[in-house]
This record gives sequence, C-alpha cells and structure tokens, in this order.
Amino acid sequence: MTIPFYQVDAFTTEPFSGNPAAVSPLTAWLDDAIMQKIAMENNLSETAFFVPKGEDYDIRWFTPAKEVKLCGHATLASAYILFEKLGHQKEQITFHSKSGPLHVGRKGIEITMDFPTEPAMTCSTPQAIVDAFGLRPVEVLKSVDYIVVFDESVDITTLTPDLDALRTLDLRGVCITTSHKEYDFVNRFFAPNYGIDEDSVTGSAYTQLAPYWSKKLGKNSFRCRQVSPRGGEVNCTLKGDRLLISGSAVCTIEGEMHF
Repeated sequence: MTIPFYQVDAFTTEPFSGNPAAVSPLTAWLDDAIMQKIAMENNLSETAFFVPKGEDYDIRWFTPAKEVKLCGHATLASAYILFEKLGHQKEQITFHSKSGPLHVGRKGIEITMDFPTEPAMTCSTPQAIVDAFGLRPVEVLKSVDYIVVFDESVDITTLTPDLDALRTLDLRGVCITTSHKEYDFVNRFFAPNYGIDEDSVTGSAYTQLAPYWSKKLGKNSFRCRQVSPRGGEVNCTLKGDRLLISGSAVCTIEGEMHF
C-alpha cells in the first residue's frame, strides 16, 4: 500500500525550526494499529491523518505511543498541506475531531486555528513535579496537562527535568511557564508517557495557558514563545470559550510511504 507523506515544520517560517509534524492525507481510514505503527515509524511528536468528509475533513493525531484528542501543530501542518499542496480553494477549512469541530483559516502566510479552550484548575503541587525540576513552582494547575508556573526570575530554558519523575504523573504532559520581558509568556512542554520527552511547540497547550495568563495579565491577546531547543512563536487570542491560535509553516519533506 502507498500513501502520501509530508513533513511540515509548524509555527515557523524557517525550515528546521518550529515543531515538525508528519501529515498523511487518506481517502479512507486505515486500521488504528496501522496508523499507530506509522506514527511510531515517523518518530515525530505527532503524525496527522485526515480524510474528506463532504467539503470538510475528519482528522486524527498519533504520537509515537498513543492517539491524542487534540493537537495544534499537526492541525496547522495539515491545513498548510491542504492549502499549499492539495489545492484547497477556500480560505477556510473545518476539521472534525474527537475534540469537536476545528475551524482553520488562512490570511497570507499565517494560518489561524479556532480551538476550544481547556481552562486549568488550581491543584496541590505533586511531589513528582518538585522532584523532576528540583524547584518548587509558584503555582500548579491541571486540565489535560499539568500547568506549572515558575517565578519570572527562573530561566526555564536552563531546567533539565527528570523524565522518570514526570512519567509517574497521571495527565498527558507537563507544561512549565513563566512571564517574560519580551513575550507575554514563555513555556516548555514534556510528555514522556506519550513518547515525547520534550515537544518543540505545543499548540494545544495554549488552550490551557491562555485562560490562565488572561486572568494574570488582564488581557486576551498574547505573543508567546515556546522556548524549546528548536523554539517557535505563537500568537493567540481568547474569544469566549474559544482560542484563536496563529502561526506559519513550511514543508521540508514530500514523498510516499510504502507498506
């Protein structure tokens, strides 16, 4: 069997930065086990598959270890492929997912995704988080992930977490964040239980981060940066219970997968 394969760097305009995602357009769904094996073979933080649904598309995302309900950068990458490689004529795309409908639009080189927010609630600090970072955070919240807030004096780029400690936690991942002089906030994201030691730019994390920082900063629009080794910039705007997440993308690999 042969299927198309693209590798797209998302949340960047430059190759070899941002977050790489694999994208495979399908005419019909493959078996779940096959899609999981493809994601494992790709060995990127996310592989996206989509199939036509009338004028829209169904979309699913797989890490090397598991399927997830929502992924930002691989959705952006999928929309980029539809716009730039597959001749999608309209300026809007609707993807249907396990997190509901996701509306994506394009203006110039910038792609904007309309996602549901996933506000996090304050919780007690798990000891595993203190052990993992060797530092007690200012605050910890939980939603899909743990949101771990450090004081602005902490340079989170210097932190090297104990991934074994993070693996003992019960949620999808751990997102550390702090305010910043140049950006509204910066963050990093770790999900070792999903086969992702550190994710480069995690679009879905902003559905949790933006509601938190909106309350702290008293604003609804943010210029953010995920300060992973590859790094990437994200612009987002809260609109009620939805979040508009914007960024650019570039395709670095195009070909076919045979199995």
